[in-house]
Amino acid sequence: MQLVPGAFISLDIEKPAAGGRMLARHERRVILVSRTIPGERVIARVERSANGVVYAEAINIVTPSPDRREMSGDWRCGGNVLGHIAYPCQLELKAQIIQDAFTRIAHLPLSSKPTIVGSPEQGYRMRARLHAQNGRLGFFREGSHELCEPTATGQLLPTTNAWIAEAQDVLRGERLTGLAGIEIAETMTGDQRACHLELHAGIDAEKFRGLARGLTGLSAERTDRPGVTLLTGSTTLTDRIRVDMEQGTEVQLARDVRAFFQGNRFLLEPLVRRVVSHVPRGPVVDLYAGVGLFGLSCAAAGAQPVLLVEGDLTSGADLQRNAAQFGGAARVERRSVEAFLRSARFAADTTVIVDPPRAGMTRDAVYGIIRAEPDRVIYVSCDVATLARDARVLVDAKYELQEISGMDLFPNTAHIETIAVFARH
Repeated sequence: MQLVPGAFISLDIEKPAAGGRMLARHERRVILVSRTIPGERVIARVERSANGVVYAEAINIVTPSPDRREMSGDWRCGGNVLGHIAYPCQLELKAQIIQDAFTRIAHLPLSSKPTIVGSPEQGYRMRARLHAQNGRLGFFREGSHELCEPTATGQLLPTTNAWIAEAQDVLRGERLTGLAGIEIAETMTGDQRACHLELHAGIDAEKFRGLARGLTGLSAERTDRPGVTLLTGSTTLTDRIRVDMEQGTEVQLARDVRAFFQGNRFLLEPLVRRVVSHVPRGPVVDLYAGVGLFGLSCAAAGAQPVLLVEGDLTSGADLQRNAAQFGGAARVERRSVEAFLRSARFAADTTVIVDPPRAGMTRDAVYGIIRAEPDRVIYVSCDVATLARDARVLVDAKYELQEISGMDLFPNTAHIETIAVFARH
């Protein structure tokens, strides 16, 4: 049977795959099917083929899973791809995805499924980027540049949804054009919200001051020139992170709306505490430090000295200010991880923390860590495939994978935050 776009096929869904689709097979070909659950039999329509893999969409669930649930909203809208699956089953499937990646990519079969910490499904998201088209704000539907309603996914707070609705009224009422997108950032409590506007070339930022209502700060920048215009208030947000509940240890972190920060308000502190719990007393080097979430939390918990490395200009400036509260116990290097590691040598008892971008560590970065010979590497990853790739390199360099676990920072999506601990032997 030819699996051309539009063809209908009967499939038995086998297991989850990275990206939110589930894997099935038809005449020895791998089919990745949306809106399904392992164990189901479905009728699917072929969408496309790429690199030997066929993509299909389920149109009839012949034998539904007991874990199937009704969902609202568009499954193709960002944040809803697993919305049809009961939440405990989502956590089970994500644990299987981690297991599969370490078996296939790292060739490191895990003896048991990792524990995945769940999150409330509603209102968890502290950061979001919305696209703008003709007075509308929204996410892109999967595989398109078509906007979809951001409020339907439930990721954002009701107050955030209300601000988006008001912003759209302003854009339409004042017939404002030239807005490409909006970066929204909030504190854990939601009491501070700042936005950054991305404007097309030649657009006057001053025309958008009317979007500032309900915000602590609003800034903008144009694609045709460098620099940021502060339109009103302050775009710096401040959180107090409880590092140790029993001891009452906290760290205060300030960040610009444009700075990277973990996105789940409910799991931010549990994630920090999980990482800190794996750090023994002794030197800590925090690579890809951002505004200092992990490294400065370690400093607050008593680790010293702490060295934090960040090459991004915005996050690096925030990191420098945040580290000042620790005096000489926390030192900042504002350059790329690769540049820092070219000449780095660590004390024998050093713990390295890495939280790289989705693409994982570069070859220069991972081999730079290996040359520096830290005692322990704590790897925080938002992409299990690149984590598994880098894990293989670390294990080949005489590091042992001691523990692996996950945090579901983005429920109802295919994303999973994974924490892996490697020790030198």
